[in-house]
Amino acid sequence: MTTANEYQAQGIRLFKQKEYEEAARAFQQAIEAYETDGRTDMVGEMQTNIGLGHRALGEQQQALDIMQQALAHFQEAGDALRAAKVLGNLGGVFVALGDRDQAYTCYRHAADAFQELGETQLYGETLLALGDLQVREGKLMAGASTYEVGLEQPPELTP
Repeated sequence: MTTANEYQAQGIRLFKQKEYEEAARAFQQAIEAYETDGRTDMVGEMQTNIGLGHRALGEQQQALDIMQQALAHFQEAGDALRAAKVLGNLGGVFVALGDRDQAYTCYRHAADAFQELGETQLYGETLLALGDLQVREGKLMAGASTYEVGLEQPPELTP
């Protein structure tokens, strides 16, 4: 019997191979297995992964719908870090949908949460995305300033 972790690993492998539809099926199986195991914390993770697959396929509305479910899941669970990660991903979805105002809002909330949580690398990466959006909209000075602050964030060291 395949475990939730095995379905998740399969989904990640398929995603990396750009087999997004197959990856989504594996992540959906992981959701069902995690729910059976009572590991509801992982449900939102798998929803986010499915959303990223939809985004990669250009299916922005589907990505938006499932990522909003993941966001609600993490907010209800009080998981600020995962909620902020989803908000950052939602910013990219809103950019693709052409909704710049919502993209700004998502990026800003994500950046604020990362800063509050001390997640300097994620804070910096989110500011880079926000700065890129500003530059693409012709707000060169604001974009350059935001981008500069993003670049100033020290990367997190790994062992």
